[in-house]
Amino acid sequence: MPERRTVALVTLGCARNEVDSEELAGRLEADGWQLVEDAADADVAVVNTCGFVEAAKKDSVDALLEANDLKSHGRTQAVVAVGCMAERYGKELAEALPEADGVLGFDDYTNISDRLQTILSGGIHAAHTPRDRRKLLPISPAERQESAASVALPGHGPADLPEGVAPASGPRAPLRRRLDGAPVASVKLASGCDRRCSFCAIPSFRGSFISRRPSDVLNETRWLAEQGVKEIMLVSENNTSYGKDLGDIRLLESLLPELAEVDGLERVRVSYLQPAEMRPGLIDVLTSTPKVAPYFDLSFQHSAPDVLRAMRRFGDTDRFLELLDTIRSKAPEAGVRSNFIVGFPGETESDLAELERFLTGARLDAIGVFGYSDEEGTEAATYDNKLDEDVVAERLAHISRLAEELVSQRAEERVGETVQVLVESVDEEEGVYGRGAHQAPETDGQVLLTSGAGLSVGRMVEAKVVGTEGVDLVAEPLTGSLACSEEAGR
Repeated sequence: MPERRTVALVTLGCARNEVDSEELAGRLEADGWQLVEDAADADVAVVNTCGFVEAAKKDSVDALLEANDLKSHGRTQAVVAVGCMAERYGKELAEALPEADGVLGFDDYTNISDRLQTILSGGIHAAHTPRDRRKLLPISPAERQESAASVALPGHGPADLPEGVAPASGPRAPLRRRLDGAPVASVKLASGCDRRCSFCAIPSFRGSFISRRPSDVLNETRWLAEQGVKEIMLVSENNTSYGKDLGDIRLLESLLPELAEVDGLERVRVSYLQPAEMRPGLIDVLTSTPKVAPYFDLSFQHSAPDVLRAMRRFGDTDRFLELLDTIRSKAPEAGVRSNFIVGFPGETESDLAELERFLTGARLDAIGVFGYSDEEGTEAATYDNKLDEDVVAERLAHISRLAEELVSQRAEERVGETVQVLVESVDEEEGVYGRGAHQAPETDGQVLLTSGAGLSVGRMVEAKVVGTEGVDLVAEPLTGSLACSEEAGR
């Protein structure tokens, strides 16, 4: 019997890319490929790239070059680029980076096995010429669902596939194969974005917004719970728009309680929310539904009105603070995170001071700060009133220092609170770590538990916060919670 072809998936970027990689893994394993963790042990290394900002693109190129080095002293015979950077640049990336043996766009995903086999056999699959993917679907959201079947939508693999199509195939198996055993997994709620922020190129290569059907989201969540997942995180470019192309802009409000009732699941988290699209009903569901985390990943980006308008966004400091007051009036313990861009074209000192006013009053649990840089193909790249790079760097350093102080202060405010901690790592030397409801994976800090007796990865533990380490919390498990956890482990 011939030796099975081996493939390793290296994923960069956001949680949406992680879902896409697991769909690719499902397709490849179903077609006979053996998945391995280390690229050095694979015949083909597939690098799922990120094309969001310059730093992410550099990381993607570095990962491709690192994988290419394996060809000289490892098993690896081919290196293939997929993902957002590959979709966004296509032929241009292939010409600029000959070390990549193939550059595959989203349209290649359904035939990923054939594409990799062609490349592994020494053949050439011509890289695509990029196109504006917003033009592949009707302008009207109501007309999109029928057209979606003919457009590649990574991470939208259907559920209820025939026996044998997906690993561990069953009545709810999606076209997906988990690449790790973590107790948390992301679930794609939608793809694309209809917003036209002047600094963002994502809609051009991810396309217009299109929702997954609730039944597919539910089936995938049930399947993940059967695999041992305890927390799901709903991801897309804009979760607040979910359902608008299905005829119900409030569909998320009805879907969340159904997801929370899935057997075996302990927590449901929603990411990527647009402040301008938040509505009272959604806030109510997020703050009052058992097992749904009162967690708000709000994309503020700035708070000075003039900067926001130049960004083609809405709101201001006072409106944003009112939104946060509304959320905390319903759930005082709610977690809130956001990202901000400083040094945007035309940003004045008073604009920066307005951003500082917002940050100081917002009491955010996690803050990401980025310095503005031009992204080709965006409206902001054509603006004339650009700031000098040293000014952008200075403002970035200043706001980053402020953000670090503020999130540490917010963590200190949580001392004395009782938190529900999902255990994610247990190590005799390093201790037991997990996350509270206000902390998303990888981005928002973690909780160090002072005792790990009877605990294992995937347990949900009630604990009292007794200290902080920057943005991280130190918490003492409550006696009753440990007893329940030990009993559950028997």
